[in-house]
Amino acid sequence: MKTCKLRLNGKAYDMLRHHLFPGDGLEAIAFALCGKLETEDEVIYTVHKVELYPHDRCTVRKVDRVEWSPPDIVHLFEECRKNDMQLLKIHCHPKHWPYFSAVDDESDLQLVDTVTGWTDRLEGIFSAIMLADGTLFGRVVNHDRSFNDLKSIVVISDNIQVYPGVYAEEHDHDNSIEQDIQLRTRQALGEGTSRILKLLKVGVVGCSGTGSIVAELLGRLGVGQLILVDYDTVELKNINRILNTKVEHAQTSAKKVHVLKAAIESIGTGVKVTAVTEDLHSFKAYQTIAACDIVFGGMDTVDGRHLLNRIATYFCSGYFDIGIRLDADGKGGINEVLGRVDYLQPGGSSLLSRGRYTLNQLKAADMARTNPDEHDRQVKEGYIKSANVQSPAVISINMMFSSQAVTELLARLHPFRDLSNARYASICFSVSGFLLISEPDGQADIELQAKVGAGTKAPLLDSPTLITHQQL
Repeated sequence: MKTCKLRLNGKAYDMLRHHLFPGDGLEAIAFALCGKLETEDEVIYTVHKVELYPHDRCTVRKVDRVEWSPPDIVHLFEECRKNDMQLLKIHCHPKHWPYFSAVDDESDLQLVDTVTGWTDRLEGIFSAIMLADGTLFGRVVNHDRSFNDLKSIVVISDNIQVYPGVYAEEHDHDNSIEQDIQLRTRQALGEGTSRILKLLKVGVVGCSGTGSIVAELLGRLGVGQLILVDYDTVELKNINRILNTKVEHAQTSAKKVHVLKAAIESIGTGVKVTAVTEDLHSFKAYQTIAACDIVFGGMDTVDGRHLLNRIATYFCSGYFDIGIRLDADGKGGINEVLGRVDYLQPGGSSLLSRGRYTLNQLKAADMARTNPDEHDRQVKEGYIKSANVQSPAVISINMMFSSQAVTELLARLHPFRDLSNARYASICFSVSGFLLISEPDGQADIELQAKVGAGTKAPLLDSPTLITHQQL
C-alpha cells in the first residue's frame, strides 16, 4: 500500500491556524485545494489554495463538533473536477483531542460521497485536524469509505515543521546500531529532531564539489531517504573536491552519483539512497526530485537553479541553494572568495527575484541547453555572453558553505539561533574580506507565488520546454 504525505507552506499554515483558533474555544473548519504527485510507493498532496469557511456560516459550532452547508463549497468541487485537484477538509480540536472522533468519521464519509458523486472521480478526499498547539495530523478518506493515515505533514516556513503520523510512529524505529550511531546527534538536537530527519526525503541536485559534501553530511546525519541527481561522470579534475572519488573512478568514467551512493550506503546509517543518472530537465529526475521534502542545489547552471526553484514551488519543498565564487587571476593570486547559502520557501522570493541571475542569463543558459549551435553563434557575434563558464574550486571553501547549508536545515528543524530564522533567508560570506551578511526573504516572486502547491499539471510546471521526455 502506498504511503501518503501532505506538504504546505508557512503562509497557508498561518492562515489556517489563525482561522481555526479565533479564541472562542469552539471548533472551526476550512478547506483547501491540493495538487498531487503519485510515485511508485507514495502519494504526496500539496496545498495550493486555502478557503476559510466563515464561522458565522457554520450551522453548528461547539467545543466538540462543527457542521457546515455543503452547497457553500460546490465551487470547490467544480475546481477539483476542472483542474484535477484534491479536496482537503481541515478542522480543529480545541480541547487537544489527538484523534479522529466518531463524529469526524461520519462527517468525512458524507463529504467523500458528495465529492465522488459531484466529480465522478473515485479518488476520495483527505482530512486533517489541527490541535491548539499547532500540531497537525490527517488521513486519506478513500472512495470505498476506508481510511489511511498520512505518514507525515510537512510545513515549509522560516522553521520547517514535520508532524509524524500514526504510520510513522508505528513503523519508523531505529535499530540498536543506528541508535548508537546517532547518539551525538540526539544529544545535540534531541530525540525528536533525530526522528524527523529519518522521516525526511532529501534531494541533492548536482553531486560535485558542494553536492557531494552535502550528501555525505546528510548520510551521516541519518536522513530517511537521500536522492542524488547528476548525469556526469568522475574526471581527474574532480578528485580534488568530490568526496569519496578516486583515480580509478575517473579512469573508468564512473557516474558521480553511483560513487556517492556506494560510499554513503557503506557507512551503515540506514539511509536509503537513490541515484538518478540524468539531467534535472529529464522527466525521471524531475519527478524524483518533486517527491522530496527538502532539496539542495549544488549546480553551476542558471537554468538548473531556475528549474529546481520552480519544482520546489509547485511541490511545496524547502530549497537550499549553494553558490561559491572564487575569482582567481590564473597566476596564483586571488581577487575574491565569496560564498552564499539561499533558503527559499514556496511562495516567497526566488533566486531570480533575489538577483542571483538575470533573465538574460537564464535565456542564454536555456539556449545553450536546447540549441547549442545557435548559442555558440550568438556568443561569437557578441549578442550574449557564454553560459558555460567554469570557475576554479577549492575543497576547503566548498566544505565551508556546504556545511553551512546543512546547518541551515538543522537550524530550521530545531531552531537554536538567538534570533529568528526569518532573518537568515540568505547568508553571504566574503572569505577574503571576512564579512558576513544575512538577509530576510524579501518580496515574493509574484509569478511563482500563484503556483505554490499546484503539483503535477500539463504541461509540467506550466512550461512545455522545461522538462524533456515526459514519460518514464
